Amino acid sequence: MRWQGGRTSGNVEDRRGLGPVGVGGLGVGGVVLALIGYFVFGISPDTTSQVLGSGASQEQHGQVGTPADEAGRFVDVIETSTTDVWTPIFQQSGQRYTPPAGVVLYDQATGTGCGLGQTAMGPFYCPNDQKVYLDLAFWQELETRFGAKGDFARAYVIAHEIGHHVQQLQGATDQADRMGAHGASSGSVRLELQADCYAGVWAAHAAQASANRITLDQGDIEQGMTAASSVGDDAIQAQTQGRVAPDSFTHGTSAQRMRWFRSGYQSGDPGACDTFHTSSL
Repeated sequence: MRWQGGRTSGNVEDRRGLGPVGVGGLGVGGVVLALIGYFVFGISPDTTSQVLGSGASQEQHGQVGTPADEAGRFVDVIETSTTDVWTPIFQQSGQRYTPPAGVVLYDQATGTGCGLGQTAMGPFYCPNDQKVYLDLAFWQELETRFGAKGDFARAYVIAHEIGHHVQQLQGATDQADRMGAHGASSGSVRLELQADCYAGVWAAHAAQASANRITLDQGDIEQGMTAASSVGDDAIQAQTQGRVAPDSFTHGTSAQRMRWFRSGYQSGDPGACDTFHTSSL
């Protein structure tokens, strides 16, 4: 993947080095984060909920703009690319795409509109404040624990979280909440698989966004497939608890996550990502 020279928009808030803070309260968005914590590291949703609900309410702000370091700039380039891809897609259907309120880079823990966000939860999107939260230490975890290496594996993660923002704009987040949070066919699983598909849609169009100068090859797509496979519910459960429990699925199996990412990439059409109206996930 070649991304150097890509356009940046400065839609990044850098809180690294500010230290952790606590934010009280656990709303609907906090429940989403609890499930994401389970998805990434096998943390119990109940345990994550307790973390989210702890701490005194405190606001935190970082520097907004394009980070000076390469890792931070990479995040900016990819987020900007997603805007360049989704803007015309929304326009084609007579809608206006509004980028997320920002991608927040942080260390260890930070306050969010959904409660306290922590490194152990992995990257996440908070629908309450429409921001993506990312501790860059996750890249090492993605590579060493999950075996997903390379820049595109990281780009897939960012594009997946931006996919959740697209869903928020479309109303899919509320739809998933009404369908339930656990189980092989739950609203949570359908939401996550659609975000995987949207990540594939981004990948299909990224190189065409001429202002961004992002170039992909087949090896990059294979990295994305590896990343999608490595974070399937069945793979994580087998690794962390030695058994697979479909009734507690929140994100879908490895095969499902690869399938929907591939569907988005091969079609380039978000219409091919309707996980809410299919009986076969």
